[in-house]
Amino acid sequence: MIEQDTIKLLRECDAGVKMGISSIDDVISYVESKKLKEYLSKCRDEHERIDKEVQSLLNNYGDDGKEPNSIAKGMSWLKTNIKLVVNESDNTIAALMTDGCDMGVKSLSKYLNEYAADEKSKDICKKLIALEDELSTNMREFL
Repeated sequence: MIEQDTIKLLRECDAGVKMGISSIDDVISYVESKKLKEYLSKCRDEHERIDKEVQSLLNNYGDDGKEPNSIAKGMSWLKTNIKLVVNESDNTIAALMTDGCDMGVKSLSKYLNEYAADEKSKDICKKLIALEDELSTNMREFL
């Protein structure tokens, strides 16, 4: 049971970290503020570091991981592009990133509580939640 739940939690972390990287990639070229760009770049780097940890553990279980939900990813891309066409500003980017981070924290927390995974996988999930929470907090000064 723990092994199955561990794999399920790691898959959700995999999808979440990929969604985070994709979301940052979608907006970073529009950023004007040097400080905002630094926050996003640092967060992207941390997402990639966590992704390597997740991939390593998934490989140990012989699992390919999970891609983000294609509908959610498509809706995120559409929302981002529509909002940036209407108002290409750091404020808009910060609002989009805050919404995304909040959704990530909520869903990852749900999976963390739902699955009886091993401690190492739970710790990775907690790191990812903390990273999303930190970025959301950092975005407030740009709202």
